[in-house]
Amino acid sequence: MRIGLSSPLSHETPEEWAAQMSRLGCRSIVFPADYTQPDHIISDYVDAAKKYDLLIAEVGIWKNVFARDPAECEEARQRALGQLRLADEIGAKCCVNVAGTKGGPIWDGGYAINFTRESWDDIVAYTRDLLDTVRPRRTEYSVEPMPWMYPTGPDECLKLLQDVDRPGFGIHLDIVNMVNCPQRYFFLDDFLDECFEKLDGKICSCHLKDIRLTQELTFQLEETFCGNGILNIEKYMKLIHQQDPEMPVIIEHLTTDEEYRMSLAYVQKLLEKAGIPF
Repeated sequence: MRIGLSSPLSHETPEEWAAQMSRLGCRSIVFPADYTQPDHIISDYVDAAKKYDLLIAEVGIWKNVFARDPAECEEARQRALGQLRLADEIGAKCCVNVAGTKGGPIWDGGYAINFTRESWDDIVAYTRDLLDTVRPRRTEYSVEPMPWMYPTGPDECLKLLQDVDRPGFGIHLDIVNMVNCPQRYFFLDDFLDECFEKLDGKICSCHLKDIRLTQELTFQLEETFCGNGILNIEKYMKLIHQQDPEMPVIIEHLTTDEEYRMSLAYVQKLLEKAGIPF
């Protein structure tokens, strides 16, 4: 697999960025420029990534394409178009967003409306329209799983893939985001097996972090850094490697550059000890 970081870390130039990633042992990256950047900046980052053999794993959208405010919704949809076109131009593995919600002010928040038939149909219709407009050939658009927003598990990922029924649509895997109940938490190894059995050959990129149960009532789960939770990272990495030895795996949701470096070093040491190529 190709380990990478969601953060570009502090840098001044594309060359410095790519060289630093390579020195750290990264082999994939999240593209650090967006579609609004000048063409020469985008091409400089692409060239630097190629020079240091850094696979462009993701171009992120991270906006609510179903926002209730019309201006916010339009802005999000324009960004989605721009980012998907950029991802296709630079040959990223995927362009990723969450489904979005009409439920309230939190752009990626959990609301009851997220689980209605109307929301499912809206996601399908919007995704078809986006793909029919851009018609990507070198990348895949992906809807990242979420604990409180479709898709929440492998069956919904497959159903969404089937219902969208368009080329250029793929599955982005974030295991931790799908651990949203006691059964998946306490039997996480079984859930890992289920995900990779059902999604075999359909995953284009993966996220990596950890999860733990807090001690407060009621059942409360907390996303955390790698090694500080119960995720069997070695098993997760083995399953990814079996799926695709070149799969990008992105460590995410840390705060400082130092936290990213420490988490990366922890994962690299674990992989080296387990004999898993990275």
